[in-house]
Amino acid sequence: MISVMVVDDHPIWRDGVARDLTERGFEVKATAPDAAAAVRIARTVRPDVVLMDLNLGAESGVTATGQITGELPETRVLVLSASGEHADVLEAVKAGASGYLLKSASVEDLVDAVTRTAAGDAVFTPGLAGLVLGEYRRMAADPEPKDQPRLTDRETDVLRLVAKGMTARQIATRLVLSHRTVENHVQSTLRKLQLHNRVELARYAIEHGLDAEPDSAPQ
Repeated sequence: MISVMVVDDHPIWRDGVARDLTERGFEVKATAPDAAAAVRIARTVRPDVVLMDLNLGAESGVTATGQITGELPETRVLVLSASGEHADVLEAVKAGASGYLLKSASVEDLVDAVTRTAAGDAVFTPGLAGLVLGEYRRMAADPEPKDQPRLTDRETDVLRLVAKGMTARQIATRLVLSHRTVENHVQSTLRKLQLHNRVELARYAIEHGLDAEPDSAPQ
């Protein structure tokens, strides 16, 4: 049974989606009304799929998406939004969302999207997949800057373990560091590489082959 969490600031919509999914055999582990609650609850229930609205009031669903996918690599985020704006779609995907579905979708489309997202597919409302693919092609065509930022050996160690899907606490244990020290290294690396979250850090590491390097023993 696929487990799901529904995040939306409108209780009637949120409860309706949860009911529809429950009636069709999904396990709705939790619901959340805002970004902060979504991240906090996801850490506890660890659903297979988070259905994430983007307009959540004070804090965007994009922020919550980045935190959830960064901390819980086995949890996938499927955005369910009323907005089809290209900027919103790209921001969500860059934050780590596996797919993007408009709220105008039918219940059948929603059920199919959640099922495919849980299986690891990238699911988009028709017309949006081409937008995302085009953006990544454009990014791939851009030449890399000549001057690559220099990371310290310890920052590289942390970056490599982020790419392996490890949490900050797991990295701290592996490298015999404090949790705060690991977080400081992550934030420093984000600034140097001009990235925004752990998902982008992992992509950077994978693109540069760092995820394939052998683990180094702490000194």
